[in-house]
Amino acid sequence: MALAGVRVVELAGLAPAPFCGMILADFGAKVIRVDRTKVAMAMDTQARGKRSVAINLKTSEGVALLRKLCVQSDVVLEPYRKGVMEKLDLGPQQLLKENPRLIYARLTGYGQSGSYATAAGHDINYLAMSGLLSRLGRSGEKPYAPMNLLADFAGGGLTCAMGIVLALLERTKSGKGQIIDASMVEGAAYVGSFIWKSRSIGLWDRPKGENMLDSGAPFYDTYQTSDAKYMAVGAIEPQFYKQLLKGLELDAAALPPQMSFDDWPKLRRIFTECFASKTQADWSKIFDGTDACVTPVLSFDQVSSHPHNQERGSFIKDSNREESPRPAPVLSRTPAEPCVASNPVIGEHTVEVLEEYGFTSAQIDQMLTAGIVECNAVKAKL
Repeated sequence: MALAGVRVVELAGLAPAPFCGMILADFGAKVIRVDRTKVAMAMDTQARGKRSVAINLKTSEGVALLRKLCVQSDVVLEPYRKGVMEKLDLGPQQLLKENPRLIYARLTGYGQSGSYATAAGHDINYLAMSGLLSRLGRSGEKPYAPMNLLADFAGGGLTCAMGIVLALLERTKSGKGQIIDASMVEGAAYVGSFIWKSRSIGLWDRPKGENMLDSGAPFYDTYQTSDAKYMAVGAIEPQFYKQLLKGLELDAAALPPQMSFDDWPKLRRIFTECFASKTQADWSKIFDGTDACVTPVLSFDQVSSHPHNQERGSFIKDSNREESPRPAPVLSRTPAEPCVASNPVIGEHTVEVLEEYGFTSAQIDQMLTAGIVECNAVKAKL
């Protein structure tokens, strides 16, 4: 796999950092998640392919152990607010002195500088600060966040993973590591670059929810079918719009022009009535094989059984028969090989990992007895 041989220490966190770690693991990196001791259950639902080491960081010995793991690794991924790692004397400046090749990724909401650097927040806050939230929502309604996808995962975990891969690539030339300051505010804003840069061509001149791509246009929206399901319509270009009208059995000559903004409400009412007359399956049959840009809105229960997704193997099942998306993109020579085993129990691999990092059985036993580390390998096998 593309990242085979890369050692990653991921400090346990929520959502964005675990996603970043899972991406790295999916593509071959050896990702070690460092959990706290005396924790009953891991909150990491994106632990695929990772191993867990439980370390008591409230002890000086635990901090020293983590330092050893970090400086013997290629990447450190930490999700804490500014200053937390420095208080443990595990900040990037300290660790890079011991391992100049180390890549230290800091994934936070507001970044490592600025007046909000130490402030708490969640996806909706970061999205608000990026400017994007102001553009999301229906006309006349308040802004809404599309779950916690844009800042946490697109602007956070995925962007941080890209930064890590870029730093690994650069290291092959310079031989040096570096610090990655991954701000979810800036990551989300960067993902929204098209919106920023297309303002000059008039795409967003109208109020929120009244433009072509933000649910304002009747030919770029979703419509309910007779069986209470939905179809997605994205017939922007004239040739695709023509195919849409054909599938709906509508006469273009009897309708307002496609780009007549004032007539969009009327067109929406017509499309709404049309789509409500047939089931989702009926409409899928009508539009499959056309260039109308009309597709069914598939539920999680439907996606893996859709013929296209089946043919590509777009969704996979783990050993517990739980379904999730296959890693993307697909590389031709070194594709991801996602682990199908159960997610690790906290401390499941403590002994195994410490042995790999050069600790003797006697040293490990001593740390277990002193409560510096925990191992739950036996519990994991029950």
